[in-house]
Amino acid sequence: MTAPVVPVLTVEPDELIIDALLPRWDAQLAEHAIVHAPPAATYRVARELDFVTIHTPLLDAAIWLRGLPGRIAGTEPPPPPRLVPAEQTGAMPGWVMLGERPDRELTFGAIGRFWTPSIEWRDVPPSAFADFAEPGWGKIVVAFVVSPYGDSSLLTYECRTITADDESREQFLRYWRLIRPFVAHIFRATVGTVRRTAESGVTPAGR
Repeated sequence: MTAPVVPVLTVEPDELIIDALLPRWDAQLAEHAIVHAPPAATYRVARELDFVTIHTPLLDAAIWLRGLPGRIAGTEPPPPPRLVPAEQTGAMPGWVMLGERPDRELTFGAIGRFWTPSIEWRDVPPSAFADFAEPGWGKIVVAFVVSPYGDSSLLTYECRTITADDESREQFLRYWRLIRPFVAHIFRATVGTVRRTAESGVTPAGR
């Protein structure tokens, strides 16, 4: 495992990084699962998860449909070979690592206009993420949190979103009501992938 990501804010021992970064939000979604594997093993799988490997019929169909206009026009960019947030390779435009507690919590996020037909991301360094509040933009914070659960683990995958002004909030919440069921489906698929991989004792592909 690579060196842990230092949290961008000072966090108390019993406080989650996501709570320190985004104590209030406009929208929130979380999925949980009991994983029959030790917390360290569950966390390692979540940290090394390649999001490209997550598949469901609905997700694959949605990705295919979203890319259809670009394929027709010949402008569709090639898919990234890997999407592993902890690797910080730049394959996820606008997304940055925001902090980590080894074997417990991995937090990453992005700033953008993600409720518009053509999503626009804003490159902001991790050190400026918490204080960013420019009107017209929104912030997303996502976290994997792993806790002991008897001889097993409790895995939480959570997303929180906040906007910086009333107009953006109204637009985002209207968009969120439309896409929330699909986002929940992706979150369930992600948690399921981590659970199955951790319980099988097999490390993610490429490791």
